[in-house]
Amino acid sequence: MRARLAITVLNTVKRCYHSQEGCKVGLLGVPFEKGQTKKGVAAGPEAIRKLGLVERLEEIEGKLDIKDYGDVCYKIATDLKEKDVPNMKEYAHIAACNQQVSKTVEKIINEGRICVTLGGDHSLGVGTVDGHIKAKGENICVLWIDAHPDLNTNKTSSTGNVHGMPMALLAKELSDYWPYLPGMDWQKPVISLRHIAYIGLRSVDSYERLVIDKLGINAFGMEDIENYGIRTIVDMALNKIDPESNKSIHVSFDIDSLDSLEAPSTGTSVRGGMTLREGIQLMEIIHQTCRLGALDVVEVNPSIGSEADVKRTVDAAIHVIAAALGHSRRGLSPRSGVLPLQTFPPKYQEI
Repeated sequence: MRARLAITVLNTVKRCYHSQEGCKVGLLGVPFEKGQTKKGVAAGPEAIRKLGLVERLEEIEGKLDIKDYGDVCYKIATDLKEKDVPNMKEYAHIAACNQQVSKTVEKIINEGRICVTLGGDHSLGVGTVDGHIKAKGENICVLWIDAHPDLNTNKTSSTGNVHGMPMALLAKELSDYWPYLPGMDWQKPVISLRHIAYIGLRSVDSYERLVIDKLGINAFGMEDIENYGIRTIVDMALNKIDPESNKSIHVSFDIDSLDSLEAPSTGTSVRGGMTLREGIQLMEIIHQTCRLGALDVVEVNPSIGSEADVKRTVDAAIHVIAAALGHSRRGLSPRSGVLPLQTFPPKYQEI
């Protein structure tokens, strides 16, 4: 036991040491909105970039190596256009887009970068988690930060919107509850619900509650955050899903996990969510593990609310991303590390 603990600590120290040399980050935009019905969420990646995401990240001490891979583009195969799955709206788009997302995320992580995916609606989580799994040989755990569990199947969903189904598609324990999904053979539900934890839940459908209770999923709602505090909740979640501290962490952060006063421009906002301060602290804790492998920030919808609402929401998303990648609220030291000396003009002797 002590030997295993020593190895875990050593590996963590090594990861943290190398992280000081300059973290490599890959940005990926997924302007996709077919997983739900409200127009505008596809503009999320552009809005986040335009408000200065890269410039904010470049201010982080230690200098990040940032590469923007642009936006995902996809084509629907001819045979897939004719396929349909009951109660899964825009199925062909979901399957085709997520396949391309998975390939791109896998490529970014294999290049040694933390993949930061800008959504888009949360249905893209199928592709981002799948790509992470393939890059890391299934050795990952997932923190799903969301007001909703996104744990419906096509049989239990009341809307048919796939942004409420990604976790059910990913979990191997639920694979028998799906029909055959044409065009999705590239995606195998291999991650166990034992390696998944929810934080921020406060809007759970009845069948989702049934699955959480029956399968013992690690689910922390807002009342848990209120009772224990966000640091304790994150520590509890990580201890459950990654007890040996050796897995690559995938954080899928739905902006509606924040209270609607903090992030009003999103399609399924629910009052009583996390403060931005709690969201930032959550991501700071993840950064301190030195094990973040991928981060999704989804459901930012610039077409909802006033200009001020949109700016507040996008700014919140940027704060979350920056915290995950090492921004410190304590302030940043100058990269020179030297306090400039006072200089005085030369004095001339009068003759």
